[in-house]
Amino acid sequence: MQIEISTLHGVLGPEQHRYLQAKAEKLTKYFARLMAIEVAVDQTKNAWKVEIRVSAEHKHDFFASETGPTPEAAMDQCEHKIEQQLRKYKERVQNHKGDIAQGGTSPGSPDLPESPGLV
Repeated sequence: MQIEISTLHGVLGPEQHRYLQAKAEKLTKYFARLMAIEVAVDQTKNAWKVEIRVSAEHKHDFFASETGPTPEAAMDQCEHKIEQQLRKYKERVQNHKGDIAQGGTSPGSPDLPESPGLV
């Protein structure tokens, strides 16, 4: 998997760059089949804007953008948004065959005992 961090305006220190890199790498914990992660950082007068674009297998892209007082704060908020998107997508992919009742059996199943008053 490829992680690319770019800065449009402003300069990131080495510690900030490592922090953003580590946060981006953690996204693979939520969905293992990621192809690329692009992090774009932009500094305005009194805020930092972080945008994350994640490409997963089968042409699914995820995007989140956040603004914060520091690049680390903006990255934390942005990572949370992407994490939610990845979890939702993973659930949808894993449950693609349809929903099964929580009990595991259908109402008319022979495994269930018949109620005595409904005969």
